[in-house]
Amino acid sequence: MNVPIPGKPVRGSQSGKPIMALFDLLGRHWSMNILWCLKENSQSFNELEKKCNGISPTTLNTRLKELQKTFIIEKVVDGYALTKIGDELFDLFDPLRAWSENWKKKFN
Repeated sequence: MNVPIPGKPVRGSQSGKPIMALFDLLGRHWSMNILWCLKENSQSFNELEKKCNGISPTTLNTRLKELQKTFIIEKVVDGYALTKIGDELFDLFDPLRAWSENWKKKFN
């Protein structure tokens, strides 16, 4: 599977729009879980594997490579960490989290 890059066609869209590349990347199995695990501090491969209960080492390795190639995370001395733009991306989830809580109320 190709790494989604802004300006290039991605799964579900041939437009090359950056937002579509981001949605493709974040929509990949385990990507968001890995980001949540890295929000507070860096994690080693083994720590991420434990926190992402059920992820295979092959899948974890693939997602880490994809997230590194797209500048969302980086390899650091003690494992992996969010980059500056990765941290900025994570901050953008706050409004989405709030929106999703309001959306959830529609189902009650």
